[in-house]
Amino acid sequence: MFRFAAALAATAALAATAQAAPKAPADTGEAQFRELYKELVETNTTFSAGDCTLAAQRMADRLKAAGFADSQLTVFTPPGKPKDGGLVAVFPGKDPKAKAVLLLAHIDVVEARREDWERDPFKLVEENGYFYARGASDDKAQAAIWTDLFVRFKREGYQPRRTLKVALTCGEEGGGQVNGARWLAENKRDLVDAAFGLNEGAGGGLDAPGGKRVVHNIQAGEKSSFSYRLEATNPGGHSSRPVPDNAIYQLAKAVDRIAAYEFPVQMNDTTRAYFTRMAGVVGGERGAAMTAIVANPGDKAANALLSTDANDNAILRTTCVATQIQGGHAQNALPQRATATINCRIFPGETAGQVRDTLVKVIGDAKVSVSTVPLDRVDAKPAPPLTPNVLGPIEKVSQAMWPGVPVVPILQAGGTDAPAFIAVGIPVYGVSGLFYDPDLGGIHGLNERIGVTSLMEGREFSYRLVKMYAEAKD
Repeated sequence: MFRFAAALAATAALAATAQAAPKAPADTGEAQFRELYKELVETNTTFSAGDCTLAAQRMADRLKAAGFADSQLTVFTPPGKPKDGGLVAVFPGKDPKAKAVLLLAHIDVVEARREDWERDPFKLVEENGYFYARGASDDKAQAAIWTDLFVRFKREGYQPRRTLKVALTCGEEGGGQVNGARWLAENKRDLVDAAFGLNEGAGGGLDAPGGKRVVHNIQAGEKSSFSYRLEATNPGGHSSRPVPDNAIYQLAKAVDRIAAYEFPVQMNDTTRAYFTRMAGVVGGERGAAMTAIVANPGDKAANALLSTDANDNAILRTTCVATQIQGGHAQNALPQRATATINCRIFPGETAGQVRDTLVKVIGDAKVSVSTVPLDRVDAKPAPPLTPNVLGPIEKVSQAMWPGVPVVPILQAGGTDAPAFIAVGIPVYGVSGLFYDPDLGGIHGLNERIGVTSLMEGREFSYRLVKMYAEAKD
């Protein structure tokens, strides 16, 4: 009897211990994600020496190995551009009447020279809590997350209610490749059709030096980018006989007038929401100025204060800045020609033609011509509305992962591929769950990086968010 009681007690103790022991964490496939991310980052996709089609095919191969059928994977190449390709992958939903969700990322990257970098820009290096490489952040982090998401869903046997689509495209950086997003929107509209899309263009902000999460931004709309060429011409002559009518002087005066000009403050729903929410985050005099500018965009004092911050100034108005200048043909001759490039980031709703007219008026010199530099850009459409169906899941997942960090809509001053889809009726929002240092991790610059924790958390954020969208009712 004693032995039986003792055995019974021992069994109970073991059972209690087993119940109290923590469960082993579920395998989320992080090791496989790291391999996928590394392969994508280390596939050179610069314009000068890279191959976007190769990167797209490698991602398609991973999806095929995960169980996707050939019919669900489309590796496309624009006519005559064999290296400018991309990938569209389709994960069919259970409800054929529910419109799809599009997951968008570009796979081309900005040029990077080995002699300028501390590390090989095309080798992924993990060091001091960061991943370093060209494209480690922009935008192969998001491209890898979307591709891995499909692998992860397939491994789980998950069947979404809505169809999900991943589009990995080339040419976003404007280096010379065909813009794949534009090509898809104009030539393969049915393939990418969706209720809305998720894209790069926003993320979380970390403070310095502690790396504390400050805000989680959501992009709703962006400015468009257009460049203008200023040109002054003159018959010229010998430099020993200078005259007041000098092409370089005329150009310099024109550039100086543009530098002194400030476009008026403009507001839309996105920027009003941004400044309203950020006022409480920032606080103090600057927070008060944000509240004031929302109440009255013509408030000169608030404008003057906020415009001293480059980030705030960039979303308050259209901005124009000189980026290139050339002039003269010989050191001992009067200049016959002088030119300057003015790059403008145009507030949504304002057209490139209207901005050109403003520049002509500001310059006030008929001898300086102003022409538009051809770019693969379109006038920015009004920002898509952040409806509760779109914003609600973002706020829910964000607060679950980062309690107390405010979700704040933002107008993107830079450019993404979103306008290509917005132009054909597919609203696109920038949301990633990736948090960046104040310098944005050197995007487009030297030693580009992203925090390892940030990348893994962004992967989890996207996993949760897309599942919510995939199951949402119309």
